[in-house]
Amino acid sequence: QVQLVESGGGLVQAGGSLRLSCSASTRTFSNNDMGWFRQAPGKEREFVACITWSGGSRYVADSVKGRFTISRDNTKNTVYLEMNSLKPEDTAVYYCAAGPSAFGSYENRYTYWGQGTQVTVSS
Repeated sequence: QVQLVESGGGLVQAGGSLRLSCSASTRTFSNNDMGWFRQAPGKEREFVACITWSGGSRYVADSVKGRFTISRDNTKNTVYLEMNSLKPEDTAVYYCAAGPSAFGSYENRYTYWGQGTQVTVSS
């Protein structure tokens, strides 16, 4: 069982930056690929970024490419999402997810999910 807790969300003006963190409760964190997803009001949850268990491969959605970066520190059981040049359309609840061999954009490949952290970007 992996418990995930996101933090770092908040209110920021357009053009600003935030760094989200997702801490895992278990030492087996390093066995899991990790992903970030988001859900805006009235919309379906969508893929944002993912990273393999080793950090060797990363993939981000086209909508955030060049602005968001995913990274992880297995010594701290934590995955990060660095978000720059934020836009109002980035406003959403951001979720981290984990799963063995889950790397990719499909939600159903991720076994464990956090409760989410709100990101609000004002114009």
